[in-house]
Amino acid sequence: MSAQLAMHVPNHALSSMTPSQTRDNVLQVEHLTVSFDGFKAVNDLSLTVERNELRVIIGPNGAGKTTLLDMICGKTRPTAGRVLFEGRDLTRMSEYQIVRAGVGRKFQTPSVYEDLTVFENLEISLPRMHGLFQSLVFRRSSAIVERVKAMAAQIFLSERLGHRAGLLSHGQKQWLEIGMLLMQEPTLLLLDEPVAGMSPREREQTGDLLSRIATGRSVVVIEHDMDFVKRIAHRVTVLHQGKLLSEGSAAQVQADPRVIDVYLGH
Repeated sequence: MSAQLAMHVPNHALSSMTPSQTRDNVLQVEHLTVSFDGFKAVNDLSLTVERNELRVIIGPNGAGKTTLLDMICGKTRPTAGRVLFEGRDLTRMSEYQIVRAGVGRKFQTPSVYEDLTVFENLEISLPRMHGLFQSLVFRRSSAIVERVKAMAAQIFLSERLGHRAGLLSHGQKQWLEIGMLLMQEPTLLLLDEPVAGMSPREREQTGDLLSRIATGRSVVVIEHDMDFVKRIAHRVTVLHQGKLLSEGSAAQVQADPRVIDVYLGH
């Protein structure tokens, strides 16, 4: 807001702005609750994620971590509360509308087109390829080829561009799916256990990848490996029984007696 404009805005109007309007928050979860047959998987949860932040969510099994991502991306509808993404209420939008708004989601198990090559998987993820008409009129240009090659280099798959995705290792499939999401240029990327099943070297490379892609977008990661969490996280959120238990740096949450008691101590 410019100084000239601010001069014409009454003080009461400024004070009535929501946090998402006054701070550079990409994501704002407000009093989010969801119940399944009377069980509250997420219970009155509120949190914010800032622009260019790499947030890691941890907690014991059943803490509500994946359910939270499901509600952000529209897969599950909340019983109460709302999710604001750049000021827009995602709880009023369909899954495809949320994707088009700029939210990308990766699930625990990699989902790639195994009969297509790495190049084709990345190419088909371009927004202009979505829909029957767009795919019929699509023409591969040199700019698209260079964009796919650049993405393959970013996700460590330059030497696999012509290989079928089904021949990739588990870790390489994880990278490919992340690349497919990045081709859509999301503002917010949601990743559920992206290093599960990876070798130590692949985990190290994935940490470098996530740190790089968090420059220019916000990334929310669910993870259990605390060594990996300490390496990548700008901020850590700990969930327990669907509620916010602790939040801060990795060192702060590791030192929190409540976190030690319900999660790290076991």
